[in-house]
Amino acid sequence: MHHNARTTPLSRADIVRLVLEEGQTLKAAAAAFSVCPRTVRKWVARYQTGAGLQECSSRLHRSPGRIVPGRHNQAIALRQQGLTYAEIALRIGLSEATLSRMLRTLARLAPSPAVPVVRYGRATPGELFHLDIKKLGRIERAGHRMTGDPRDHTRGAGWECVHVCIDDHSRVAYAEVHPDECQGSAVAFLQAAVASYVRLGVTVQRVMTDNGSCYRSAAFRLACQALGLRHLRTRSYTPKTNGKAERFIQSSLREWAYAQSYAHSDQLSHWLHRDNWHRPHRSLHRLPPISSLKLEDNVLTTHS
Repeated sequence: MHHNARTTPLSRADIVRLVLEEGQTLKAAAAAFSVCPRTVRKWVARYQTGAGLQECSSRLHRSPGRIVPGRHNQAIALRQQGLTYAEIALRIGLSEATLSRMLRTLARLAPSPAVPVVRYGRATPGELFHLDIKKLGRIERAGHRMTGDPRDHTRGAGWECVHVCIDDHSRVAYAEVHPDECQGSAVAFLQAAVASYVRLGVTVQRVMTDNGSCYRSAAFRLACQALGLRHLRTRSYTPKTNGKAERFIQSSLREWAYAQSYAHSDQLSHWLHRDNWHRPHRSLHRLPPISSLKLEDNVLTTHS
C-alpha cells in the first residue's frame, strides 16, 4: 500500500456500505471520506464486479515485445565469455541497442564466472622473505581519516615508515615502525626480522625487495652477506612480484592503521601478534600463519 494512499481496504468497504446499503449518493460518500466521486464510483464498481477492494497490479496483461527470459541468461552468458554486442546479436537475434539496455540492467544480477584462485608459495619456511616499506603520517592525534573532517590535519608531525617482512611459505609476518626509510633503518630492520624468525626456528635463506634506494645501498648488501642471505630484487614497475608484502600492507592499513584512533604507533605489535597467532587466513585454509611452522615446545609455552 502506498504510504500516501487516502483509502485502505477497510475504508473502501465503508464507502461501499454507504452507497449500496445506506443508499447515499456518490457525492455524499466522497465528502465523508475526503475523496472525489470518481474514486467512490471506482471502488463500488470493483466490488460489484467481484474484483475486490485490494490494490491491483499495474503490470500489463500482455507484452508482445517482451524478450523471452531464456534469452536474458543466454545473452549474459555470452557477454561473460567476452563476446561483443555485435557477436551476441548475431547469435541470439536481438539488436545491439536491446542488448545494451538489457545487459546494463541485468548483468550485475548475473553470477560472475568462477575464476580459479592461483596461489603460489615456497616449499619450506625461510626459503624466501618479502620486504617492503609503507610511509605513514606520524601519529600525534586523530586525523581526517578517523574524524571524517578534512580540516583535521596534524601539520608538522612528519612521517614514519612501517618496514614489513613476510615469509613466503607460512605468511608469518614481522613489522617495525622506523623514523625513515634510509639504509640504516632498512639494515636495522633486516637484522631484527632475521633474529625474530630465528627465535621461531626459521632459517632465512633469501630476501626479496623492490628497487628502493635503501635496498640498493652498499650497507644493505653487506648486511645480507653478513647474515648469509641471497638478495633478490623485483622487476621495475612490477609490484605484483612482491605481492605478499603488498597484500600484507593493505591488511595492516585496514585492520590496524585506519581501524581506530591511536595515541602512538606502538599498537602495531598487538595487531601483528593477532595476525600471526589468531587471525585465520584464507590462503592457509582458515588457519593462522603460525600453524605452518613446526614450533618447539618452549616457544609455544611463551605464547599468550
